[in-house]
Amino acid sequence: MSEIIISDKVSAVAKRDIVDLNQKINAFNTGDTPEEVFRKFRLTRGVYGQRQPGVQMIRIKLPYGRITADQLVRIADTSDKFATGNLHATTRQDIQLHFVKLSDSPQLWADLEDAGITLKEACGNTIRNVTASSIAGIDPDEPFDVTPLTHSIFTYFLRNPINQDMGRKFKIAVSSSEKDTALAFIHDVGLIAKMGVNAAGETVKGFKVLIGGGLGAQPFSAQTAFEFLEEKDVIPFIEALLRVFDRYGERVRRHKARMKFLLNDLGLEDMLAKVEEERTAVKNKVFEIPEDLFGTKEVESINYADRPSLSESDILKIAAESIDADKLDNFTKWLRTNTFEQKQKGWYAVQLRVLLGDMNSNIARSLADVVRRYAADDIRVTVNQGYLLRFVKGEDLVAIYHELAKLGLAAPGFDSTMDITTCPGTDTCNLAISSSYGITRVLEDVMRDEYPEMIYNQDIKIKISGCMNGCGQHNACNIGFHGSSVKNGKLVLPALQVLLGGGFTGDGVGLIGDKVIKVPTKRGPEALRMLFDDYEKNAYDGEYYNQYYQRQTKNYFFQLLKPLADLSTVSDDDYRDWDHDELFKTEIGVGECASVMVDLVATTITEGQEKLNLAKENFESGVWADAIYHAYNVFITGAKGLLMTKDVNTNTQYGIINDFETHFGQDFEYETPAEFALAEKAATPFKSLVFSINKFEPTEQFATYFISTADKFLNFVRYTRETQLAETGEPALQELSFGKDS
Repeated sequence: MSEIIISDKVSAVAKRDIVDLNQKINAFNTGDTPEEVFRKFRLTRGVYGQRQPGVQMIRIKLPYGRITADQLVRIADTSDKFATGNLHATTRQDIQLHFVKLSDSPQLWADLEDAGITLKEACGNTIRNVTASSIAGIDPDEPFDVTPLTHSIFTYFLRNPINQDMGRKFKIAVSSSEKDTALAFIHDVGLIAKMGVNAAGETVKGFKVLIGGGLGAQPFSAQTAFEFLEEKDVIPFIEALLRVFDRYGERVRRHKARMKFLLNDLGLEDMLAKVEEERTAVKNKVFEIPEDLFGTKEVESINYADRPSLSESDILKIAAESIDADKLDNFTKWLRTNTFEQKQKGWYAVQLRVLLGDMNSNIARSLADVVRRYAADDIRVTVNQGYLLRFVKGEDLVAIYHELAKLGLAAPGFDSTMDITTCPGTDTCNLAISSSYGITRVLEDVMRDEYPEMIYNQDIKIKISGCMNGCGQHNACNIGFHGSSVKNGKLVLPALQVLLGGGFTGDGVGLIGDKVIKVPTKRGPEALRMLFDDYEKNAYDGEYYNQYYQRQTKNYFFQLLKPLADLSTVSDDDYRDWDHDELFKTEIGVGECASVMVDLVATTITEGQEKLNLAKENFESGVWADAIYHAYNVFITGAKGLLMTKDVNTNTQYGIINDFETHFGQDFEYETPAEFALAEKAATPFKSLVFSINKFEPTEQFATYFISTADKFLNFVRYTRETQLAETGEPALQELSFGKDS
């Protein structure tokens, strides 16, 4: 087993996670752990299999995209040491490293944790990175800074037992204003900051709460759960909602396992009623958000007092002193499109447009130096794969422009039409069908050369994904493309599915785009030209693109682009994808985001024991609610294991308990103290036991009863399985080993 060097700055829980990952890698390499079991484990540690065999993508979890200059340097150094020297920013404000050896991932994690950066729950069926408006705290339109709440959500649910083994991933976004700059409308939970009035008649902070949004092959816009929910009630609501999703959500059919489908099946009213049933058992009935969280405290301690604002003409006068007249136009474009004055008067934000979201490690280290000299030590990765620097003095804008230009980070048009969002596509992803990077480069070149004014257009957003799953958020923009293919006789062409009308309308409402037509990918540039030229020619003065799309209707655009879908005129080049010389063929692997159902009884018993150990550890620490939920998962896991022996496949945790009641429930006997007895126990003893989790407060007394009963239940599962094997003459039960120290 390779030795991992972990510094004293790493927390005990993180150190344990890193050592655990190393042990399980060794158990996998020696054949002691099946591949599917190990895959499920490593994904929740940010280790994601690439398209290329033998290497991993490492997803670094950066809550609300925040990093310091030192952390950026650490990520760059880590990429040089273990990856390719590239930092890829994602639409979830993460940074990804590619082509990492599996054996290197524990040390990579240890090096990052030393700088306060985690991989925990960056992938897998967990709460993914909690995103937020990158301009939170400096947004001129915000009613208050959402950074403290976002950070609290991240810390509250990190390693929380209710989201360690859900049916599918869960995404949360927090927007700083009604402009919804964090795209709350496409998330499982979306929060939009607003002020409201509480029951006492006081004006308080709160949020509009959206639930059940999502992209992928079947995209849904989120539904409004609350027009206003007080800030202190947000985290308890999310916890209760997660408990419902965990219990009732689909676990077998991956394509139906997201929150949006559960909400669609139950309906909003029934969903919220089930959430209310969980209120008794949540850890905190209210959760007051601290105002001195890392991020807010730093700004307050530096005391960025208001300064005199500088007009554009003032800044241009400063620029004229050091920029040649023939180059002043470039600076002016950058000033107008990549900077804005913050809500703190006299301070400016600088936004960096980054092609494909990729930044070389040397550039990243140099950028960190620029931040130290000219900005607050608070860099934000943005949802459109760029970076945002905060608290730059107006008189320093010219100097920081010079430094950024040297690094190739002063391209104008941040978050404009010309600033395309894209996923890596077939460069690294198993699920991708065609090249996202290639078509993105080409389309940005077309706009730069033929439509240069698009750097000023903030209405039309373009996003590209390599497949229908939507990592590039192609459903949530005005003009979207996702990778596809189309047959022409015996041959296959790479294609683009064109989507229109998504993203925001002129009044700020978020919409899901319509699939309009599929065209060969090499005709993507011409499709873009046709869309731009048509809009320029026929739109009313001041008409937003989505308003124009809705006025003309989907069929109008289908007819407009239909000639490009004609395969009778394809050339040899159409059979080759962008950035590729070879003939195209579809090569799709197994998606790493899939919910892995373990089909070995021994594995489930091992998992049950691990969860029982966690229950006891949390009990010893006095965290009763977490201890109880870990014990609940012992019941679920053990019941699932025995149902496998009867070839009973159940889609949900709720179904597992019902089916176990039918096949085994009468066999498991337990005693219930009078204070925890339920009226329905006599009829359905096992179901009554397990579902008592949301009937009582999470006290020490209930935790004691529930954990001890879970312990007895796991022994019952072992005994039952050993009896089955003895009756059939099969080998004795051998629980899986994850390493001698686990």
